[in-house]
Amino acid sequence: MSRFHNLLSAVILIMGLAIGRGVSAADPPQFQVDPFWPKALPNNWILGQVAGIAVDAQDHVWIIQRPRTLTDDEKGATLNPPRSKCCVPAPPVIEFDGDGNVVHAWGGPGAGYDWPKNEHGIRVDPNGFVWLGGNAPDDGMILKFTREGKFVMQIGKPGPSKGDNDTTQLSQPADIWIDQGEAYVADGYGNHRVIVFDAETGAYKRHWGAYGKRPVDEEVPPGPRPPAYNPSAASFGNPVHCVKIANDGLVYVCDRTNNRIQVFRRDGTFVKEFVQLKDTLGPGAVWDLYLLPDKAQTYFVTADGSNNEVRVVRREDGAVVGTFGRSGRNAGFFHWVHNIAVDSQGNVFTTEVDNGKRVQKFRSQ
Repeated sequence: MSRFHNLLSAVILIMGLAIGRGVSAADPPQFQVDPFWPKALPNNWILGQVAGIAVDAQDHVWIIQRPRTLTDDEKGATLNPPRSKCCVPAPPVIEFDGDGNVVHAWGGPGAGYDWPKNEHGIRVDPNGFVWLGGNAPDDGMILKFTREGKFVMQIGKPGPSKGDNDTTQLSQPADIWIDQGEAYVADGYGNHRVIVFDAETGAYKRHWGAYGKRPVDEEVPPGPRPPAYNPSAASFGNPVHCVKIANDGLVYVCDRTNNRIQVFRRDGTFVKEFVQLKDTLGPGAVWDLYLLPDKAQTYFVTADGSNNEVRVVRREDGAVVGTFGRSGRNAGFFHWVHNIAVDSQGNVFTTEVDNGKRVQKFRSQ
């Protein structure tokens, strides 16, 4: 009998350890940079500023980058006469497989649509269509393509902003998210709102500003954005830099220069806000956000291009439970980390603009 009790106790102990491991799996995730992702680009290509990233249903990673941001030194092989052996600007849109190999690459001006003058933001919707935008002063539209690069639809048109309550045109849109047949746009560097369109027809549906209120038109002064943290700011600052939607329907918006994330329901009803590093000046502390893939989406990650770090945030209360990265050039460091995305395994992908000009992968540990 004593031997049986000892065996039973051992089984209970083993079960307890297994349960303990299950609990620990819910602890904040950890990440380690993969310095060998992506693979070397083909065709002597080089990346300019990488201003958008998305993950599709196959866990393929898509980026949009800015060939026009390359210096003569970087694109020396294209000069006449060639300045150097390397390099050639890569196409604006690139699809990578999970191993970091290029699958498709396309983009640029074409018939029937207005390609943005400064590429910004990319999303792959549940049906495999690719959406993108731009944030040059006259980039007033978003575009929809097939995954092979065939043009499908344009919403808006080039030109200066017609105001925060105009429903026919965008103003330097920064990000796009597709949910339940609707396209949500973070609009943007010119306007101060989230605006929603029918993802099939492009028809206007609704829009809102900070705290779910009707946005008030503001003149945006030329030149650098002013330091802007204001915990009670009635309007979004510029830019409204990201929009993401959780499985439970909550809409997360990056109010970048106000150093805050505002949370809404799909109809624009305000729910709550989280402030991050409120003393950050200049370009702000909340550049992008992406939810982690557990069923409850317990955590999300935010990219901060001013402090050059990624923060792991508990979704329930906005508590920061971990960080990785710092300013620098090494693998795992950042210079103007701009966008972030997460695949179904919890791996994190980041992009950098200014002269960072790269995409990195951080493996979930």
